[in-house]
Amino acid sequence: MQSQSQNQRQRQRQNRTRRTLLAVAGAAVAVLTVGAPAAQATLDDGRAAKPRATAAVAARGEAYLETRLFFGTERPDGGPDVTDAQFMTFVDRSVTPRFPEGLTIQEGRGQWRDSNGVVERERSYELILLYPAAEARTRDPQIETIRDAYIAAYGQDSVARLDEPTLADF
Repeated sequence: MQSQSQNQRQRQRQNRTRRTLLAVAGAAVAVLTVGAPAAQATLDDGRAAKPRATAAVAARGEAYLETRLFFGTERPDGGPDVTDAQFMTFVDRSVTPRFPEGLTIQEGRGQWRDSNGVVERERSYELILLYPAAEARTRDPQIETIRDAYIAAYGQDSVARLDEPTLADF
């Protein structure tokens, strides 16, 4: 028989998984919508439309991974929202020491459906980390430590994570 604490941790993991899947699905829809190629045509003397030639872009850069973390600011327990100052202090203490090479933070508004079926809307932050693909095994536990630290510090149900391979050239 599981203890109440184990049941609560299991529900939190399930909620974290649901929120992560929703965030990934939302990000995928956004990428597909914004990045979908648009057909362009020009008219040639009023005759049939011809496609406009586009320059081929050469792949450039080294193999990197891009990890995006999505941090909500509302506290499920009804406590005060995480402030900008609190979030930046969290970044200074928990993220920068693990990723001193650099990072990007974007402010946003997010929404998700909670376990009761209610759509929650909140101010949020997106943290973008780029690191060489060869460092994936060492970076993964560092990223999970960041997620766990935020969940613990601010009583969150989860921090969504999105990983994508990419090429980077600096």
